[in-house]
Amino acid sequence: MAVALPGATLPAVVEELLSEMAAAVQENARIPDEHLLSLKFIFGSSAIQALDLVDRQSVTLISSPSGRRVYQVLGSSGKTYTCLASCHYCSCPAFAFSVLRKSDSLLCKHLLAIYLSQVMGTCRQLKVSDKQLTDLLFVKKKQAVQKV
Repeated sequence: MAVALPGATLPAVVEELLSEMAAAVQENARIPDEHLLSLKFIFGSSAIQALDLVDRQSVTLISSPSGRRVYQVLGSSGKTYTCLASCHYCSCPAFAFSVLRKSDSLLCKHLLAIYLSQVMGTCRQLKVSDKQLTDLLFVKKKQAVQKV
């Protein structure tokens, strides 16, 4: 089972690791230790934090009839972050700082949790109308503008 990573692509080594993890989960219902070590090597402490988010079932895929998809991840702080996996975007401050500004990381823990929840089949799913999804995204954008 390959993990579908539509749109923008991750570095080949990360895509390969996620694909191998997905195959292992399908075959053995668990991720082998060597894959977990590779994950820790590539992503550092974000890997453990992302796995914790997956264990707590903090990832929800929200989809609409038109095919639009957005993820919401309940962060460890209790705040919900909106993520677009198709272009590797997260609304969290760590993404803006560590991924975009400093280029220290490939992904934040929320995006990594999304990919890991896909691999492990633990992503919760919520279907909403197109209007509800638009409202959800608009409210997030409106809140961000008001903070500036």
